[in-house]
Amino acid sequence: MTPLNNAAIDARRIAATPRGIGIGFPIYAERALNAELWDVEGRRYIDFGSGIAVLNTGHRHPRVVEAIRAQLDRFTHTAYQVVPYESVVSLAERLNKLTPGTHAKKTAFFTTGAEAVENAIKIARAATRRPGVIALGGGFHGRTFMGMALTGKVVPYKTGFGPFPGSIFHVPAPIALHGVSVEDSLRAIDRLFKADIEPEQVAAMILEPVQGEGGFYAAPPEFMRALRRICDSYGILLIADEIQTGFGRTGKWFAMEHYDVVPDLMTMAKSLAGGTPLSAVCGSASIMDAPAPGGLGGTYAANALAIASAHAVLDVIEEEKLCERAQVLGDRLKARLEGLRARVPQISDVRGLGAMVAVEFADAHGAPDPEFTKQVQARARDAGLLLLTCGVHANVVRFLFPLTIEDAVLEEGLGILAAALQA
Repeated sequence: MTPLNNAAIDARRIAATPRGIGIGFPIYAERALNAELWDVEGRRYIDFGSGIAVLNTGHRHPRVVEAIRAQLDRFTHTAYQVVPYESVVSLAERLNKLTPGTHAKKTAFFTTGAEAVENAIKIARAATRRPGVIALGGGFHGRTFMGMALTGKVVPYKTGFGPFPGSIFHVPAPIALHGVSVEDSLRAIDRLFKADIEPEQVAAMILEPVQGEGGFYAAPPEFMRALRRICDSYGILLIADEIQTGFGRTGKWFAMEHYDVVPDLMTMAKSLAGGTPLSAVCGSASIMDAPAPGGLGGTYAANALAIASAHAVLDVIEEEKLCERAQVLGDRLKARLEGLRARVPQISDVRGLGAMVAVEFADAHGAPDPEFTKQVQARARDAGLLLLTCGVHANVVRFLFPLTIEDAVLEEGLGILAAALQA
């Protein structure tokens, strides 16, 4: 049998699958463990991307593997809406307690992050009987039609796919680095209410506490408080999209814990279930009960294997104190990046909450520098380190290594990163 190689498989991919499914690295995974990945040619990579923030507990954590294997011996699927199982109820109970706020909450499970966002909007509209939704420029909420409508980035997510669902409005996200203040964003909301939609017709405002695809910009606390005040004034629901920020990534279970604000609804996915497909919407019990029976669900929603995996993930985060470790890892990374500023003039900003850290690059004139960003990513890949980029201008490297990464592997990766930045 001819050994597999990346180039041959990639040629087959191009022939067999559509170009719309973009590939970040044309290397084909053979196996992985914690923060390391080996391709079909046997080459080892350090994974600083974690499958886009999905593996806070690492590749194949033993507790997660054990939980999935045990569930496999029982059953893989019944369709929860047809024949339910207790593990879903207990996971909902756990999330109701873990999420911000002491009020009565309920949780519904779905399959993907985009599905969670879609259902959060459905729930908000059912609860308020209003159509409008306000989102932020630079935000990312998925590739479904509602997800695209909410997403504040055209290329590549919206190009060629319109028209999109109506009653969706965007305001600029407050990003001081790019000259947009909290006051600017709030004035934009006020203009929206005067020019486009009356606030009494708005069902919800949705935002990521830290923009993921948009560039890892954390919402300023005063902005979050102002949104809460606006929502309370007009009966609008505040939705926190915690799909990328949740489950220890920012140094707390959820990024909203960095704010003295409690959202009405939260969406979750990615690291909830250790690499198996599971998402959730959690919120105030009365709001969550707004849709009629049958209005929520899905064939694979609350898949038994994913639910078992999620229970194990929550156990690991708690027992291995991964929220605390995220803070330690993030501080270490930011210190290393700050130390490189003098030798890498392209570094324009280093930021992050916990281990949700980003470094942004600009040219000598202060303009975004996506070309340098690509070069850094390519050099790192060639040296065995996988990095993800993001940002509206594609000039940001985001760091999403597993929170379980071994210290020695982290240091090795940071050494490769330093070399890639200075080459």
